[in-house]
Order: sequence, then structure tokens, then C-alpha cells
Amino acid sequence: MRKITTRELTIAAVTGGLYVVLSYFANIFGLTFGPVQCRFSEALTVLPFLCPATAWGLFAGCILTNILSPYGLLDLVVGSLATLSAGLLTARCPNKWLAPLPPVLLNGSLVGMVITIQEIPFGAPAFWGTYLYNAGTVALGELLVCYILGMVLLEVLSRSGAIPRREITR
Repeated sequence: MRKITTRELTIAAVTGGLYVVLSYFANIFGLTFGPVQCRFSEALTVLPFLCPATAWGLFAGCILTNILSPYGLLDLVVGSLATLSAGLLTARCPNKWLAPLPPVLLNGSLVGMVITIQEIPFGAPAFWGTYLYNAGTVALGELLVCYILGMVLLEVLSRSGAIPRREITR
């Protein structure tokens, strides 16, 4: 296992801080929590493609954001772990066009489930229909943010060299 450099740790910490600030900003408009969410901060979830250490910064930022979640401890744990898992998978993506896919799929399915569990008892007749709606709307918001803002962010950072892509040895 490779050691994380001071530069990577700093980039991860800044990423986590930006995640919190952007999430709280989106919360002003009611976009951070709920079945229809469009967290601007989720654009940052593509950064592990360039710097894998940022997955841990995103995880910390998501924990600090989800402290305010109306869905309680379940969202704090599951939502934050979904972001960490998505970041770790994004770091392994072979090309930039696949980088936003793990956050879209994991947050859509897992956060969609958290929201549904808080709304309807498991096993109720409307549970699975509500889950599909919640998972779909969360994934759609994630798709918009990650593939539009996230891809612009990846392109700008790649061209500027601010966060050079680490060579991944397999």
C-alpha cells in the first residue's frame, strides 16, 4: 500500500471542506436533502479519478453535511458510506467518462433506500414503488451534477495540472 503524500492529504482536506460548504449552500435552496436533491457538492465526487485520496475527504465532508440530515443516523451512516464507496470506485475508473457513474448508482440506490425507509414501513404495499421513485430522483440529481458540473471540473483540473492524475498501477 502506497503512503499518502502531504499534498494529497491537503487536497483531500480541502475537498472535504468544499463539500460541506457547497452542501450547506445548496441547503439554502432545499436541494441538499430529500427525494429530489441536487447537491452542488456532489460534483466533487469525480475528484478521486484524479487524486484517490480525495475519497476520504469526501467521506469526511459528507459526514459533516449529513449531521443536518432530516433522515437521522441512518443517513449519516449509509449516505456517508455510499459517498466513500463511490469515491473509492471512482478512483479505479479506467476513463473520465465512467468516473461519475459510481456516485450516481450508489447514491441513487442507497440514499433512495434511506429516504424510503424513513417514509414508508418496509413491506408496505407502496414500499417498492416509493423506493423506485426516490432512487430515481436521487440518481437523476446526481447524474445532472456529476456529469455536467463534475465533468467540467475534471476537464478544468486536468488541463490546469492543479491535481495531476496519479498513475494507477494494476
